[in-house]
Amino acid sequence: MEKILVANRGEIALRIIRAAKDLGIKTAAIFSEVDKDSLHVRFADETVCVGGARPEESYLNIPRIIAAAEITGADAIHPGYGFLAENPSFAEACEDNNIIFIGPSSQVMKKMGDKAEAKKVMKEANVPVMPGSDGIVKNVGEALTIAEKVGYPVVVKAAAGGGGRGMRIARNDLELKTGFRMAQSESQAAFGDNRLYIEKYIENPRHIEIQILADSYGNVVHLAERECSIQRRHQKLVEEAPSTAIDEKLREKMGEAAVTGAKKLGYESAGTFEFILDEDDSFYFMEMNTRIQVEHTVTEMITGVDILTEQIRIANGEPLLIPTQDKIQLNGHAIEVRINAEDHTLDFTPRPGTINALHFPGGAGIRIDSHIYQGYKIPPNYDSLLLKLIAYGRDREQSRKRMLRALDEFVIRGVPTTIPLYREILTHPDFIQGRLNTNFIKNLGY
Repeated sequence: MEKILVANRGEIALRIIRAAKDLGIKTAAIFSEVDKDSLHVRFADETVCVGGARPEESYLNIPRIIAAAEITGADAIHPGYGFLAENPSFAEACEDNNIIFIGPSSQVMKKMGDKAEAKKVMKEANVPVMPGSDGIVKNVGEALTIAEKVGYPVVVKAAAGGGGRGMRIARNDLELKTGFRMAQSESQAAFGDNRLYIEKYIENPRHIEIQILADSYGNVVHLAERECSIQRRHQKLVEEAPSTAIDEKLREKMGEAAVTGAKKLGYESAGTFEFILDEDDSFYFMEMNTRIQVEHTVTEMITGVDILTEQIRIANGEPLLIPTQDKIQLNGHAIEVRINAEDHTLDFTPRPGTINALHFPGGAGIRIDSHIYQGYKIPPNYDSLLLKLIAYGRDREQSRKRMLRALDEFVIRGVPTTIPLYREILTHPDFIQGRLNTNFIKNLGY
Protein backbone atom coordinates (compact mmCIF):
# COMPACT_ATOMS: atom_id res chain seq x y z
CA MET A 1 0.00 0.00 0.00
CA GLU A 2 1.65 3.22 -1.18
CA LYS A 3 -1.13 5.79 -1.43
CA ILE A 4 -4.55 6.05 0.25
CA LEU A 5 -7.44 8.00 -1.22
CA VAL A 6 -9.41 9.55 1.65
CA ALA A 7 -13.06 9.27 0.60
CA ASN A 8 -14.53 11.52 3.29
CA ARG A 9 -14.35 14.98 4.84
CA GLY A 10 -14.16 16.76 8.19
CA GLU A 11 -12.35 15.48 11.26
CA ILE A 12 -12.28 11.82 10.16
CA ALA A 13 -10.54 12.74 6.89
CA LEU A 14 -7.81 14.48 8.91
CA ARG A 15 -7.59 11.50 11.26
CA ILE A 16 -7.00 9.17 8.29
CA ILE A 17 -4.36 11.46 6.77
CA ARG A 18 -2.46 11.61 10.06
CA ALA A 19 -2.58 7.82 10.52
CA ALA A 20 -1.36 7.29 6.97
CA LYS A 21 1.53 9.72 7.47
CA ASP A 22 2.49 7.90 10.68
CA LEU A 23 2.82 4.76 8.54
CA GLY A 24 4.75 6.52 5.79
CA ILE A 25 1.88 6.20 3.30
CA LYS A 26 1.01 9.04 0.92
CA THR A 27 -2.53 10.43 0.80
CA ALA A 28 -4.90 11.85 -1.77
CA ALA A 29 -8.11 13.54 -0.63
CA ILE A 30 -11.39 14.13 -2.40
CA PHE A 31 -13.43 17.25 -1.72
CA SER A 32 -16.62 18.94 -2.83
CA GLU A 33 -16.76 22.49 -4.17
CA VAL A 34 -17.76 23.89 -0.77
CA ASP A 35 -14.94 22.04 1.01
CA LYS A 36 -12.06 23.54 -0.97
CA ASP A 37 -10.84 25.43 2.12
CA SER A 38 -11.08 22.45 4.49
CA LEU A 39 -8.01 21.33 6.43
CA HIS A 40 -8.05 17.82 4.98
CA VAL A 41 -7.57 19.42 1.56
CA ARG A 42 -4.63 21.43 2.88
CA PHE A 43 -2.83 18.53 4.57
CA ALA A 44 -3.26 15.72 2.01
CA ASP A 45 -0.43 15.13 -0.47
CA GLU A 46 -2.84 15.43 -3.42
CA THR A 47 -6.45 16.55 -3.82
CA VAL A 48 -9.24 16.02 -6.31
CA CYS A 49 -12.52 17.93 -6.49
CA VAL A 50 -15.20 15.34 -7.20
CA GLY A 51 -18.30 17.52 -7.53
CA GLY A 52 -20.77 19.93 -6.05
CA ALA A 53 -21.93 20.51 -2.51
CA ARG A 54 -24.72 17.93 -2.58
CA PRO A 55 -23.39 14.59 -1.23
CA GLU A 56 -24.86 12.75 -4.24
CA GLU A 57 -22.59 14.84 -6.47
CA SER A 58 -19.43 14.26 -4.46
CA TYR A 59 -18.98 12.14 -1.33
CA LEU A 60 -21.66 9.63 -2.40
CA ASN A 61 -20.64 9.53 -6.08
CA ILE A 62 -18.97 6.13 -6.48
CA PRO A 63 -17.84 6.49 -10.14
CA ARG A 64 -16.17 9.86 -9.43
CA ILE A 65 -14.42 8.55 -6.33
CA ILE A 66 -13.10 5.49 -8.18
CA ALA A 67 -11.94 7.81 -10.97
CA ALA A 68 -10.17 10.01 -8.39
CA ALA A 69 -8.29 6.95 -7.12
CA GLU A 70 -7.22 6.08 -10.65
CA ILE A 71 -6.16 9.66 -11.46
CA THR A 72 -4.01 9.95 -8.33
CA GLY A 73 -2.65 6.43 -8.53
CA ALA A 74 -4.07 5.51 -5.12
CA ASP A 75 -3.97 1.77 -4.49
CA ALA A 76 -6.29 1.95 -1.46
CA ILE A 77 -9.39 3.85 -0.34
CA HIS A 78 -10.39 4.66 3.24
CA PRO A 79 -14.12 5.49 3.52
CA GLY A 80 -14.06 6.89 7.09
CA TYR A 81 -17.53 6.83 8.65
CA GLY A 82 -20.86 7.92 7.21
CA PHE A 83 -21.32 8.52 3.47
CA LEU A 84 -20.17 5.29 1.72
CA ALA A 85 -18.39 3.68 4.68
CA GLU A 86 -20.93 0.84 5.01
CA ASN A 87 -22.05 0.68 1.38
CA PRO A 88 -21.27 -2.80 -0.02
CA SER A 89 -21.59 -1.50 -3.59
CA PHE A 90 -18.71 0.89 -2.92
CA ALA A 91 -16.56 -1.87 -1.43
CA GLU A 92 -17.41 -4.06 -4.42
CA ALA A 93 -16.48 -1.26 -6.85
CA CYS A 94 -13.08 -1.04 -5.14
CA GLU A 95 -12.64 -4.81 -5.41
CA ASP A 96 -13.62 -4.78 -9.10
CA ASN A 97 -11.01 -2.07 -9.80
CA ASN A 98 -8.21 -3.76 -7.83
CA ILE A 99 -8.26 -1.03 -5.18
CA ILE A 100 -7.81 -2.03 -1.55
CA PHE A 101 -10.92 -1.14 0.44
CA ILE A 102 -9.87 -0.33 4.01
CA GLY A 103 -12.65 -2.24 5.68
CA PRO A 104 -14.25 -5.69 5.45
CA SER A 105 -15.22 -7.45 2.23
CA SER A 106 -18.33 -6.37 0.36
CA GLN A 107 -19.96 -9.75 1.13
CA VAL A 108 -19.49 -9.37 4.88
CA MET A 109 -20.64 -5.76 4.72
CA LYS A 110 -23.76 -6.76 2.82
CA LYS A 111 -24.57 -9.44 5.39
CA MET A 112 -24.16 -7.08 8.36
CA GLY A 113 -25.89 -4.19 6.61
CA ASP A 114 -29.12 -6.17 6.53
CA LYS A 115 -30.21 -6.02 10.16
CA ALA A 116 -32.47 -9.08 9.91
CA GLU A 117 -29.75 -11.15 8.24
CA ALA A 118 -27.18 -9.93 10.79
CA LYS A 119 -29.41 -11.07 13.63
CA LYS A 120 -29.81 -14.48 11.99
CA VAL A 121 -26.03 -14.92 11.60
CA MET A 122 -25.38 -13.92 15.21
CA LYS A 123 -28.05 -16.32 16.43
CA GLU A 124 -26.31 -19.14 14.52
CA ALA A 125 -23.06 -18.15 16.26
CA ASN A 126 -24.79 -18.38 19.67
CA VAL A 127 -24.42 -14.64 20.25
CA PRO A 128 -27.40 -13.47 22.38
CA VAL A 129 -30.04 -11.78 20.23
CA MET A 130 -33.18 -9.91 21.18
CA PRO A 131 -36.38 -12.04 21.17
CA GLY A 132 -38.49 -11.24 18.13
CA SER A 133 -39.02 -12.22 14.52
CA ASP A 134 -36.63 -14.72 12.93
CA GLY A 135 -36.45 -12.60 9.82
CA ILE A 136 -38.50 -10.18 7.77
CA VAL A 137 -42.10 -9.62 8.88
CA LYS A 138 -44.34 -9.75 5.81
CA ASN A 139 -47.42 -7.90 7.06
CA VAL A 140 -49.26 -6.39 10.02
CA GLY A 141 -51.00 -9.68 10.82
CA GLU A 142 -47.69 -11.47 11.21
CA ALA A 143 -46.41 -8.57 13.30
CA LEU A 144 -49.34 -8.88 15.70
CA THR A 145 -48.72 -12.61 16.11
CA ILE A 146 -45.05 -12.05 16.96
CA ALA A 147 -45.91 -9.24 19.42
CA GLU A 148 -48.36 -11.54 21.22
CA LYS A 149 -45.62 -14.17 21.50
CA VAL A 150 -42.81 -11.94 22.86
CA GLY A 151 -45.05 -9.48 24.73
CA TYR A 152 -45.34 -5.70 24.51
CA PRO A 153 -43.59 -3.33 24.20
CA VAL A 154 -41.98 -4.20 20.86
CA VAL A 155 -39.99 -2.18 18.35
CA VAL A 156 -40.42 -2.31 14.59
CA LYS A 157 -37.13 -1.76 12.73
CA ALA A 158 -36.09 -1.28 9.12
CA ALA A 159 -33.93 -4.18 7.88
CA ALA A 160 -31.78 -1.72 5.93
CA GLY A 161 -32.00 0.94 8.60
CA GLY A 162 -29.78 3.03 10.80
CA GLY A 163 -29.83 6.24 12.83
CA GLY A 164 -33.32 5.53 14.14
CA ARG A 165 -35.01 5.87 10.75
CA GLY A 166 -37.71 3.31 9.97
CA MET A 167 -38.13 2.55 13.68
CA ARG A 168 -41.32 2.63 15.76
CA ILE A 169 -42.07 1.53 19.34
CA ALA A 170 -45.45 -0.09 20.01
CA ARG A 171 -47.05 -0.82 23.38
CA ASN A 172 -50.33 -2.25 22.13
CA ASP A 173 -51.99 -3.63 18.99
CA LEU A 174 -53.20 -0.24 17.75
CA GLU A 175 -49.75 1.34 18.05
CA LEU A 176 -48.23 -1.65 16.26
CA LYS A 177 -50.66 -1.42 13.35
CA THR A 178 -50.00 2.31 12.93
CA GLY A 179 -46.27 2.10 13.61
CA PHE A 180 -45.74 -0.78 11.19
CA ARG A 181 -47.15 1.19 8.27
CA MET A 182 -45.27 4.37 9.24
CA ALA A 183 -41.97 2.50 9.61
CA GLN A 184 -42.51 0.85 6.23
CA SER A 185 -43.07 4.21 4.52
CA GLU A 186 -40.13 5.87 6.28
CA SER A 187 -37.82 2.97 5.47
CA GLN A 188 -38.82 3.02 1.81
CA ALA A 189 -38.19 6.77 1.61
CA ALA A 190 -34.85 6.64 3.45
CA PHE A 191 -33.34 3.41 2.13
CA GLY A 192 -35.42 2.37 -0.89
CA ASP A 193 -36.28 -0.77 1.09
CA ASN A 194 -39.47 -1.30 3.11
CA ARG A 195 -38.59 -4.61 4.78
CA LEU A 196 -39.11 -4.67 8.55
CA TYR A 197 -38.40 -6.94 11.48
CA ILE A 198 -39.64 -6.90 15.10
CA GLU A 199 -37.84 -7.17 18.44
CA LYS A 200 -38.78 -7.03 22.09
CA TYR A 201 -38.29 -3.46 23.34
CA ILE A 202 -36.45 -2.84 26.62
CA GLU A 203 -37.62 0.34 28.32
CA ASN A 204 -34.48 1.67 30.02
CA PRO A 205 -31.50 -0.08 28.48
CA ARG A 206 -27.87 0.86 28.22
CA HIS A 207 -26.24 1.01 24.80
CA ILE A 208 -22.90 -0.81 25.07
CA GLU A 209 -20.54 -1.52 22.19
CA ILE A 210 -17.49 -3.74 21.90
CA GLN A 211 -14.59 -2.76 19.64
CA ILE A 212 -12.91 -5.62 17.79
CA LEU A 213 -9.87 -5.96 15.53
CA ALA A 214 -9.47 -8.93 13.20
CA ASP A 215 -6.67 -9.63 10.74
CA SER A 216 -6.28 -12.07 7.83
CA TYR A 217 -4.25 -14.50 9.95
CA GLY A 218 -7.13 -15.55 12.16
CA ASN A 219 -6.26 -13.20 15.03
CA VAL A 220 -9.33 -11.56 16.59
CA VAL A 221 -9.24 -9.46 19.76
CA HIS A 222 -11.66 -7.12 21.51
CA LEU A 223 -10.67 -3.80 23.05
CA ALA A 224 -13.36 -3.84 25.76
CA GLU A 225 -16.50 -1.76 25.83
CA ARG A 226 -17.72 1.77 25.25
CA GLU A 227 -20.73 3.27 27.04
CA CYS A 228 -22.90 5.03 24.44
CA SER A 229 -26.22 5.41 26.27
CA ILE A 230 -26.41 9.22 26.17
CA GLN A 231 -27.97 9.91 22.79
CA ARG A 232 -30.78 11.78 21.13
CA ARG A 233 -32.85 10.35 18.28
CA HIS A 234 -30.52 7.34 18.34
CA GLN A 235 -27.50 9.58 17.64
CA LYS A 236 -24.76 9.42 20.29
CA LEU A 237 -23.69 12.54 22.17
CA VAL A 238 -21.43 11.33 24.99
CA GLU A 239 -19.31 8.17 24.96
CA GLU A 240 -16.98 6.78 27.58
CA ALA A 241 -14.75 3.82 28.24
CA PRO A 242 -14.95 1.73 30.24
CA SER A 243 -18.62 1.58 31.28
CA THR A 244 -19.68 1.94 34.91
CA ALA A 245 -22.15 -0.94 34.34
CA ILE A 246 -19.58 -3.52 33.26
CA ASP A 247 -17.47 -5.60 35.61
CA GLU A 248 -14.65 -7.90 34.50
CA LYS A 249 -16.89 -10.98 34.29
CA LEU A 250 -19.51 -9.26 32.10
CA ARG A 251 -16.77 -7.61 30.00
CA GLU A 252 -15.32 -11.05 29.29
CA LYS A 253 -18.74 -12.46 28.29
CA MET A 254 -19.58 -9.54 25.97
CA GLY A 255 -16.07 -9.52 24.52
CA GLU A 256 -16.19 -13.24 23.82
CA ALA A 257 -19.58 -12.83 22.13
CA ALA A 258 -18.17 -10.13 19.83
CA VAL A 259 -15.05 -12.17 18.99
CA THR A 260 -17.18 -15.26 18.30
CA GLY A 261 -19.45 -13.23 16.01
CA ALA A 262 -16.47 -11.80 14.12
CA LYS A 263 -14.97 -15.26 13.64
CA LYS A 264 -18.30 -16.62 12.40
CA LEU A 265 -18.33 -13.88 9.75
CA GLY A 266 -14.70 -14.31 8.76
CA TYR A 267 -14.39 -10.63 9.53
CA GLU A 268 -11.16 -8.73 8.74
CA SER A 269 -10.79 -5.07 9.83
CA ALA A 270 -11.80 -2.87 12.72
CA GLY A 271 -15.45 -3.30 13.66
CA THR A 272 -17.93 -2.72 16.45
CA PHE A 273 -20.60 -4.95 17.94
CA GLU A 274 -23.45 -2.97 19.46
CA PHE A 275 -25.43 -4.50 22.32
CA ILE A 276 -28.45 -3.59 24.39
CA LEU A 277 -27.79 -4.15 28.11
CA ASP A 278 -30.78 -4.78 30.38
CA GLU A 279 -30.94 -3.81 34.04
CA ASP A 280 -30.41 -7.46 35.01
CA ASP A 281 -27.10 -7.59 33.02
CA SER A 282 -28.66 -9.54 30.15
CA PHE A 283 -27.24 -8.33 26.85
CA TYR A 284 -28.47 -8.70 23.28
CA PHE A 285 -26.86 -8.13 19.89
CA MET A 286 -28.29 -5.08 18.14
CA GLU A 287 -26.10 -4.53 15.08
CA MET A 288 -22.54 -4.50 13.81
CA ASN A 289 -20.83 -1.40 12.46
CA THR A 290 -18.40 -2.48 9.75
CA ARG A 291 -16.31 0.70 9.89
CA ILE A 292 -14.36 2.98 12.18
CA GLN A 293 -16.63 4.55 14.82
CA VAL A 294 -16.79 8.24 15.67
CA GLU A 295 -16.10 7.29 19.28
CA HIS A 296 -13.08 5.05 18.65
CA THR A 297 -10.98 7.67 20.46
CA VAL A 298 -12.02 6.69 23.99
CA THR A 299 -10.97 3.10 23.38
CA GLU A 300 -7.62 4.29 22.04
CA MET A 301 -7.08 6.33 25.20
CA ILE A 302 -7.62 3.44 27.64
CA THR A 303 -5.87 0.71 25.61
CA GLY A 304 -3.05 2.60 23.90
CA VAL A 305 -4.04 0.91 20.63
CA ASP A 306 -4.20 3.15 17.54
CA ILE A 307 -7.34 1.63 16.01
CA LEU A 308 -7.23 3.52 12.74
CA THR A 309 -3.58 2.63 12.14
CA GLU A 310 -4.40 -1.01 12.87
CA GLN A 311 -7.30 -0.83 10.40
CA ILE A 312 -4.90 0.33 7.66
CA ARG A 313 -2.31 -2.31 8.57
CA ILE A 314 -4.93 -5.07 8.43
CA ALA A 315 -6.03 -3.95 4.96
CA ASN A 316 -2.37 -4.02 3.94
CA GLY A 317 -2.18 -7.70 4.87
CA GLU A 318 -0.26 -7.22 8.10
CA PRO A 319 -0.96 -9.06 11.37
CA LEU A 320 -2.27 -7.32 14.48
CA LEU A 321 0.42 -5.65 16.56
CA ILE A 322 -1.27 -7.16 19.64
CA PRO A 323 -2.66 -10.48 18.33
CA THR A 324 -3.72 -12.09 21.61
CA GLN A 325 -6.37 -11.04 24.12
CA ASP A 326 -4.16 -11.44 27.20
CA LYS A 327 -1.92 -8.62 25.95
CA ILE A 328 -4.77 -6.06 25.85
CA GLN A 329 -4.60 -3.92 28.99
CA LEU A 330 -7.05 -1.25 30.18
CA ASN A 331 -5.76 1.85 31.96
CA GLY A 332 -7.73 4.84 33.23
CA HIS A 333 -10.97 6.30 31.94
CA ALA A 334 -11.89 8.42 28.90
CA ILE A 335 -14.97 10.49 28.02
CA GLU A 336 -15.78 11.96 24.61
CA VAL A 337 -18.36 14.60 23.73
CA ARG A 338 -19.39 15.44 20.19
CA ILE A 339 -19.55 19.21 19.82
CA ASN A 340 -22.00 20.11 17.06
CA ALA A 341 -23.07 23.39 15.51
CA GLU A 342 -26.60 22.96 16.84
CA ASP A 343 -29.10 24.66 19.11
CA HIS A 344 -30.02 21.92 21.56
CA THR A 345 -32.81 24.10 23.03
CA LEU A 346 -34.56 24.07 19.65
CA ASP A 347 -34.70 20.32 19.07
CA PHE A 348 -30.99 20.20 18.15
CA THR A 349 -31.49 22.31 15.03
CA PRO A 350 -28.27 22.52 12.94
CA ARG A 351 -26.90 26.06 12.72
CA PRO A 352 -24.24 26.46 10.01
CA GLY A 353 -22.29 29.72 9.78
CA THR A 354 -18.80 31.21 10.15
CA ILE A 355 -16.57 30.62 13.17
CA ASN A 356 -15.50 34.15 14.13
CA ALA A 357 -13.39 33.27 17.17
CA LEU A 358 -11.89 29.99 18.29
CA HIS A 359 -9.81 28.86 21.24
CA PHE A 360 -9.10 25.18 21.92
CA PRO A 361 -8.59 24.01 25.51
CA GLY A 362 -5.45 22.17 26.56
CA GLY A 363 -3.72 20.72 29.57
CA ALA A 364 -3.22 17.22 30.88
CA GLY A 365 -5.47 14.49 29.48
CA ILE A 366 -7.17 16.56 26.76
CA ARG A 367 -7.42 15.44 23.11
CA ILE A 368 -9.24 17.25 20.30
CA ASP A 369 -10.06 15.72 16.91
CA SER A 370 -11.32 18.51 14.66
CA HIS A 371 -11.16 20.14 11.24
CA ILE A 372 -12.30 23.65 12.17
CA TYR A 373 -10.33 26.89 12.47
CA GLN A 374 -11.03 30.60 13.00
CA GLY A 375 -12.76 31.91 9.88
CA TYR A 376 -13.97 28.45 8.85
CA LYS A 377 -17.37 28.51 7.13
CA ILE A 378 -19.53 25.57 8.17
CA PRO A 379 -21.42 24.35 5.10
CA PRO A 380 -25.11 23.48 5.53
CA ASN A 381 -24.84 20.39 3.35
CA TYR A 382 -23.33 17.92 5.79
CA ASP A 383 -23.33 16.67 9.37
CA SER A 384 -23.09 19.43 12.00
CA LEU A 385 -20.17 17.81 13.88
CA LEU A 386 -17.43 20.37 14.57
CA LEU A 387 -15.11 18.35 16.74
CA LYS A 388 -14.69 15.60 19.27
CA LEU A 389 -13.39 16.57 22.70
CA ILE A 390 -11.84 13.74 24.69
CA ALA A 391 -10.78 13.84 28.35
CA TYR A 392 -8.62 11.12 29.89
CA GLY A 393 -7.93 10.53 33.56
CA ARG A 394 -6.70 7.91 35.99
CA ASP A 395 -10.35 7.24 36.88
CA ARG A 396 -13.82 8.39 35.80
CA GLU A 397 -14.03 11.30 38.22
CA GLN A 398 -10.73 12.79 37.09
CA SER A 399 -11.81 12.35 33.47
CA ARG A 400 -15.15 14.07 34.21
CA LYS A 401 -13.48 17.02 35.95
CA ARG A 402 -10.96 17.44 33.14
CA MET A 403 -13.80 17.45 30.62
CA LEU A 404 -15.60 20.19 32.56
CA ARG A 405 -12.39 22.21 32.73
CA ALA A 406 -11.90 21.85 28.97
CA LEU A 407 -15.51 22.85 28.25
CA ASP A 408 -15.02 25.98 30.37
CA GLU A 409 -11.87 26.88 28.41
CA PHE A 410 -13.50 26.39 25.00
CA VAL A 411 -14.32 29.46 22.92
CA ILE A 412 -16.34 29.04 19.72
CA ARG A 413 -18.09 32.16 18.46
CA GLY A 414 -20.24 32.71 15.40
CA VAL A 415 -22.45 29.63 15.75
CA PRO A 416 -24.30 28.05 18.66
CA THR A 417 -22.83 24.76 19.89
CA THR A 418 -23.79 21.92 22.21
CA ILE A 419 -21.14 22.90 24.79
CA PRO A 420 -23.73 24.20 27.32
CA LEU A 421 -25.61 20.89 27.09
CA TYR A 422 -22.49 18.94 28.00
CA ARG A 423 -21.90 21.09 31.08
CA GLU A 424 -25.45 20.22 32.12
CA ILE A 425 -24.94 16.50 31.47
CA LEU A 426 -21.59 16.17 33.21
CA THR A 427 -22.81 17.93 36.37
CA HIS A 428 -26.06 15.95 36.58
CA PRO A 429 -26.23 13.68 39.66
CA ASP A 430 -27.19 10.64 37.56
CA PHE A 431 -24.18 11.10 35.29
CA ILE A 432 -21.85 11.62 38.24
CA GLN A 433 -23.11 8.36 39.78
CA GLY A 434 -22.98 6.52 36.45
CA ARG A 435 -26.74 5.91 36.38
CA LEU A 436 -27.20 5.99 32.61
CA ASN A 437 -29.68 4.70 30.05
CA THR A 438 -30.82 5.64 26.56
CA ASN A 439 -33.58 7.88 27.95
CA PHE A 440 -31.10 10.18 29.74
CA ILE A 441 -31.47 13.13 27.33
CA LYS A 442 -35.25 12.69 27.10
CA ASN A 443 -35.43 12.79 30.90
CA LEU A 444 -33.52 16.09 30.86
CA GLY A 445 -36.40 17.52 28.83
CA TYR A 446 -34.73 17.66 25.39
